[in-house]
Amino acid sequence: MMRTASQISRLDFSNEVTFKTAKSGGPGGQNVNKVNTKVQLVFDVRSSQILTEEEKDKVLEQLGTKLNADGHIQVVVQESRSQLQNKTLALQKFGQLISKVFVRKKKRKPTKPTKSAVKKRLDNKKRKGEKKQWRRKL
Repeated sequence: MMRTASQISRLDFSNEVTFKTAKSGGPGGQNVNKVNTKVQLVFDVRSSQILTEEEKDKVLEQLGTKLNADGHIQVVVQESRSQLQNKTLALQKFGQLISKVFVRKKKRKPTKPTKSAVKKRLDNKKRKGEKKQWRRKL
């Protein structure tokens, strides 16, 4: 049985993700040139121990555009000057991305206009038609 989005969001993926760091652009002065603050989170969906086969298939199907050539999900964060903050942000973004896959969409309930609404619309239509009828030349 497939888990819900709230159950998936509570799972700890930290053992299955790998982090790569690089020098980041943007503000930071001299710090930008020295410290690797940009964080790239990589998650291999196919070799995941946490997700079931059914869940893996769903992730691969729905996040197909977010996968690289190797079939890994990559999340890149360079918003902060701190590598640690960028790591936590990357984990948050990854968690949101994964849990979004398992959100069930609500079914649309087909509705009909009420009898009074239909009557009102037809009355207005009739009145406009009569008005135009009086504008015609005799």
